[in-house]
Amino acid sequence: MRVDVLALQRFYASPLGEAVRRAAARRLFALWPHADGLDVLGLGYPVPYLDGYRGHARRAIAMMPSAQGAEPWPEAAPVLTALGEEARLPFMDAIFDRVLIVHGLEEAAEPNALLREIWRVMAPEGRLVIITANRWSLWAQSGDTPFGHGRPFSRTQLATLLADSMFEPVVSARALYAPPSPWTPFVRAADAFERVGEMVWPAQGGLVLMEAVKRLYASTSRSERRVLLAKAPSRTRQEVPGGAPERGATSDVRRTPSCEESGLG
Repeated sequence: MRVDVLALQRFYASPLGEAVRRAAARRLFALWPHADGLDVLGLGYPVPYLDGYRGHARRAIAMMPSAQGAEPWPEAAPVLTALGEEARLPFMDAIFDRVLIVHGLEEAAEPNALLREIWRVMAPEGRLVIITANRWSLWAQSGDTPFGHGRPFSRTQLATLLADSMFEPVVSARALYAPPSPWTPFVRAADAFERVGEMVWPAQGGLVLMEAVKRLYASTSRSERRVLLAKAPSRTRQEVPGGAPERGATSDVRRTPSCEESGLG
């Protein structure tokens, strides 16, 4: 059973939810600094992150599963939210250049069917980013936040699932090192937790972010593939209104020979 959209709204309206948004957006916008002139689809509950792209994208749509419920987005503008079945998206084939999944994969009844439907609506060589709970983190064990519900993933599991759904994983990162607690001192220190966590306990980040490319040929978990581990910039990223970083900002990435050698999971 999916987390209700009202519970997601309340969480992201809280100080802890805002700390989560900052931590995830910092990594996301390092992977996708902008989406100028592109068609963007957000699936699950992507509202906290889509505002950073809506101003420059050709089209930005939030698709929310019927089992979760939907909210009107954006505010004070024509609604760009769609509501429907996650395994039967109401879009034509091959129209989206970028797809972002947030709170979408963990509680999907059939994750492979969901990803294959996303594959259908993506343009050739389109790019997908999944933000999901990290199986090895405290956030996946806490039922007090949306990340403690459903099925968390390790990086190895997520890369395997993507490869089996005809996507090629290319970049992964972790984020969210603050404890899953609304206690005010922890929330205020969330940015400091991010800086320290990346250096001291990188595998314990509450979120896994993985970018993948749509491929037109079959791929399986046994196929040879490479994954780039995105390293967050050490300095605080300057953001423009809407949450996106200044154009031209990039992340430092490190290529690894294979999923196994990179220590995914």
